Parts: sequence; structure tokens; C-alpha cells
Amino acid sequence: MPHAIAPPANAQPATGHRPRWWTELPLIAVVYALYSVGRLLVRGDVSTAVDHGLAILRLEQALYLNAEHPLNRLFTSTPSLGIPADFAYASLHYAVTPAVLIWMFRRRSALYRSARVWLMNSTLLGLVGFSLMPTCPPRLLDASHGFVDTMAQYSAYGWWGQGASAPRGLSGMTNQYAAMPSLHVGWSLWCGILLWRHGRHPLVRAAGVAYPLLTTVIVMGTANHYFLDAVAGAAVMGAGALLVKPVTRFADRVKAWGAARFTGPVAVLFAAGPPHGSAAAQRPVSGAVSVTAPPNVSSGCKTSPGERIPGQRTTSADPPGTAVDGASAGGADPAATSDDAPAAAR
Repeated sequence: MPHAIAPPANAQPATGHRPRWWTELPLIAVVYALYSVGRLLVRGDVSTAVDHGLAILRLEQALYLNAEHPLNRLFTSTPSLGIPADFAYASLHYAVTPAVLIWMFRRRSALYRSARVWLMNSTLLGLVGFSLMPTCPPRLLDASHGFVDTMAQYSAYGWWGQGASAPRGLSGMTNQYAAMPSLHVGWSLWCGILLWRHGRHPLVRAAGVAYPLLTTVIVMGTANHYFLDAVAGAAVMGAGALLVKPVTRFADRVKAWGAARFTGPVAVLFAAGPPHGSAAAQRPVSGAVSVTAPPNVSSGCKTSPGERIPGQRTTSADPPGTAVDGASAGGADPAATSDDAPAAAR
């Protein structure tokens, strides 16, 4: 058996293949489509969602965590704050997150897969939260509770209408009672952690700290989320991070099983070669050497007079003129004329 060839001393360790955008893009699109459809399918009863919202509000007031009212009054009374906040709520969620994902893909490809799995885990966990606890956001509560929908107040300045960040006329395509947990806060925290940990420029790292904090203030000031929604969004991201390794191992096992299940028979078929008796099997190949019987390399090989083959010995049956131990028959070879040789050979 041939010995395995050792890798060169300066060989680099295998780090895995770089992810391909033509496989990543459809995967992300499918997961986001499933998430969007899931939000619509898990719509709960409106009265149940209102009860959940009021329960959260009462709990925050009991814990003195009710920061939504002062922030909402500030954004409502100050258009220079309220209008930019509405634009940020309606757009950054859909712009910054893909931008950070692309940045990780291009600049930190070795860490991209873990970041993508983390984001997907947390998004699916958020979908579970929407289904288990549909929650009415503060802006949709009765006006007696003291909240103003800033996006409705400043809708003339943007593309949105009564349906929060949804464009006008498309509010029916979104679930307005999917407030617990807040994935606006969760996704911004994902972006902030990646920018802080893997950004090299101080401004990039500062943006990683500011972005989730600013998002938390915006979602409360625009009356789209409670403070506890933001806390739940951060908790969902933490749980998603803890599941990265188990989910990755499971995905690798499924991938290996699928490769063995579907590519194994094809590999065996090609390795077996053409069927016995087929034209391809019977067709001789130019320059091929049989592996069953070694070729007779001395067949038909003769020496001319005076030519010798090193190391070849002769017998008494050799005809005259054949090379004998380095000399022709006509020479005076001591071995050929010794006293021990038969008389007929002398």
C-alpha cells in the first residue's frame, strides 16, 4: 500500500469554503419570506392583543419603567425629532441589517455563517413570540391611555400611512399586533454587536454602540413598542446566539446525509466504469497495459553478433555467436576455456 503524502510544512490549515452569494441570497430570501408570511398567519384576536398590551403597560408602571409616555410626548410635540424618528423606524430596519450582513459576507467571510445562523435563529424565535403572545402596540391603544401615533401624525412627510411602517394602502399586508418581542431592537442589537466586535475603525465601533440604543428610543418614542418589548427583543437575540453551534452542527449533519444519500449512488456508478461486455469495455485503449498479466518484455528480443546484455548468462544450449558474460564466442574467455568445461565445448 502506498504511503500517504504528508502535507508541506508551510501548508495553511483548511478554513472551509467561502460562502457563495448565489446560494446565500435565495436562502435568506426564503427565510425572510417564511417569516413575513408567518407574521400574517399568526394574527391573534384583537381583544387578546389589547389585553396583552395593557398588561405590559401596567407592569411597567408598577416597576417604574414607563419611559414610553415622556418619549412619545417629546416626539409628538417636536416635529424635528418626531419626523426623523419615523423615517428611521420605517427604513433602517430594512436597510442596516442587510448592509451588515453583506459587510460580514465580504469582509469577515470566516464568521459570516455564524452571524447568518444567529440572525435566522433569532428571527424564527421572534415569530414564535408573535404567535404565543400577540400584543397591541401603544399607538393602537385607546387615546385615553395617553399615546399618539407619530407615524399617523407625520404621515404627510413619508410613504407610510396608518399601518406603521407599511406603505399607504398596504397595512393589511402586515401584522400590526406583532409587537412582542421587538425585532427592530433585536436586529439592531445584532448589527451593533457585529460592528463593535469586528469593526476596525473607531467610528464603526461607535456606530455599533449607538445604533441599538437609538433604535430602542425610537420604537418607544413613536409608540410602536413598549420598553419590555425591547427587553424581549434583546433576550431573543441572546437565545439565538446560544443556538448557533447546535443548529450549525445539525445543518452539517443534514448536509452530509443528503450528500451521501443523493450523490453516493452516482459516485459509485461512475467509479464502477462501463458494464462488462459493453462496447466501451471491449474497446482497446491506445497505450493501455493489462493489469492482469505483466507484459513479456523479453519476447522476440535477440542480440546481434558482438552485442552483449549486462548480467546475462549463457548455457550449453546457446548457439555460437551469442554473447557470453561480456565477450563474444570468438574471444578468449577464461571461463569458457577452463579445465572444468566439458571436452565438447573446448
